[in-house]
Amino acid sequence: MVKTLEQTFFVIDFDSTFTKVEGLDELASISLVGHKDRDRFVAEIRRITELGMNGEITFAEALPRRIELLHAHRDHLEPLVEFLSTKISDSFQRNKQFISEFADQIYIVSSGFKEFIVPIVTAMGVREDHVFANTFTYDAEGNITGYDTTNVLSENGGKVKLLRELNLPGDVYVIGDGYTDYQLKEAGLANKFFAFTENIEREKVTSRADHIVPSLDEFLFLNKMSRSQSYPKSRIKVLLLENVHPKAVEAFRREGFQVELLKAALDEDELIEKIRDVSILGIRSKTMVTKRVLEAANRLMCVGAFCIGTNQIDLKTAEKRGIAVFNAPYSNTRSVVELAIGELIMLIRNIPDKSTKMHAGIWDKSAVNSFEIRGKKLGLVGYGNIGTQLSVVAEALGMEVYFYDVVEKLALGNARRCKTLDELLNVADVLSLHIDGRKENKNSIGARDFEQMKEGVIFLNLSRGHIVDIAALVAAIKSGKVRGAAVDVFPDEPKTNQEEFINELRSLPNVILTPHIGGSTEEAQANIGEFVPGKLLGFINQGNTYGSVNFPEIQLPALAGAHRLLHIHANVPGILAQINGIFARHGVNIVGQYLKTSEHIGYVITDISKIYSDEMVNELRNIDQTIKFRMLY
Repeated sequence: MVKTLEQTFFVIDFDSTFTKVEGLDELASISLVGHKDRDRFVAEIRRITELGMNGEITFAEALPRRIELLHAHRDHLEPLVEFLSTKISDSFQRNKQFISEFADQIYIVSSGFKEFIVPIVTAMGVREDHVFANTFTYDAEGNITGYDTTNVLSENGGKVKLLRELNLPGDVYVIGDGYTDYQLKEAGLANKFFAFTENIEREKVTSRADHIVPSLDEFLFLNKMSRSQSYPKSRIKVLLLENVHPKAVEAFRREGFQVELLKAALDEDELIEKIRDVSILGIRSKTMVTKRVLEAANRLMCVGAFCIGTNQIDLKTAEKRGIAVFNAPYSNTRSVVELAIGELIMLIRNIPDKSTKMHAGIWDKSAVNSFEIRGKKLGLVGYGNIGTQLSVVAEALGMEVYFYDVVEKLALGNARRCKTLDELLNVADVLSLHIDGRKENKNSIGARDFEQMKEGVIFLNLSRGHIVDIAALVAAIKSGKVRGAAVDVFPDEPKTNQEEFINELRSLPNVILTPHIGGSTEEAQANIGEFVPGKLLGFINQGNTYGSVNFPEIQLPALAGAHRLLHIHANVPGILAQINGIFARHGVNIVGQYLKTSEHIGYVITDISKIYSDEMVNELRNIDQTIKFRMLY
């Protein structure tokens, strides 16, 4: 299935390549603990290191200047090794098999020091006699005084001189992050130089590389070698819109994906242009993922809605194109409930008008139109996740709770179900909407509904803007039918904070207007920032679709000792038989198999033994009615 490079030697740098950090810099951080000039010395060592790595000063200049600032002792090396063992580059950790498989062909060539390099790389399977680096010199008390100046690697061009001495009998591929690594190619001693950018990217180095490799996975993929990832994540693009929480950005970057974050929403044409070659899309409520957008998304595998609603996404088209959609149905529930409770208390006490008068210098101390919520009747239109939690909290505060939902729901606590919407409208002192945003719910609450409400009702909409006829609400407020209103969502909302909010509700009495912030608390956004990426990564890494709003739901076991093939196809008879027929013809052993279908698609996941042919893979990919096919290992 995979090719190996039997006569190729791999020369790998240590600092910022094999490990995420520069060993000498970290030794300084350890050895200078308690020193009055620690921060200044460490910063200076790092600066000199960077000058040397960029080729701005010679190595022979950089090394003694750094050693002089270290103030290090032999006893500092053990804690350094312990620290560096936690800083091995992620892609090297993932691909330990590559190191063991090619141990006879891998050489570590570093301008660093053997004392801390050897323990790290040999634990990963590198041969000790294949490690070439400098060594320290010590005084009688064990203080580091310098380095062995007879070592060729302590000289300018030391790596070039060493490689000439090694005279490796085959092609040489160099993987590194510094200018001295590139010099091996420049000197004609390496066939290719791969600039390793997983930990640091230096333009003066990458501009000279044959290939830029954001991870070892990418290097192995380019050379068609065995690897831990079927496809390098550094090639997978993630587009996150509407300033999703930093935790989401970090989750994808930590996995090695290419991540682009935009603060604002994009309109349809902008998104069509931007989404080409994007594999994972993350949005909030303002971005419309339409049929046109999905048809332009030639590589899109999944969409994450960093919010509760998914009405902004064409779910049916996404399903038919094999694109799984996930949302965060519970992550911001508490935040919305707390805002609703706060607003209904403020409105029933007439606080917005009192506050406005105070700001104008008017002292209006009066209990007129100011009430407790205890004993008042709260009416909930919609009894889903938010409605039910609001029901429980409101009842704990002494309110009577009534609800109406088109779906039969079990009442919590002492809440009472109304058989019709009119019944609910007639009884509620406070009415709170918690309806989903599907198109058919547009103007669900209009002029006739306001007529059915009690005189002086308090009205809240923290669900979706288009479900309320705004003109009818304005008229009800002006007539006094609605004595106070809180609105968090609107039919038309600004795309960015720089656009003006225009709406007829502005400046009306006892009205609280908020800019779609029902779920916008630090806690909720952090929860969403963890939950949605978890679902998306579960789909990308394992094929799991549990929690998807448009895909057949499958919770898969962890992949172990096998390769996983994911086949998404139109839901027509006979596909599973064709898949298994291909396995049978090629003598492939099935470790596990899972199938689930929806109205439009079928989703087959098959774990197979690792021995199979490219021909078999191509046959699976070319089955009629195939929508998407990918491999995981």
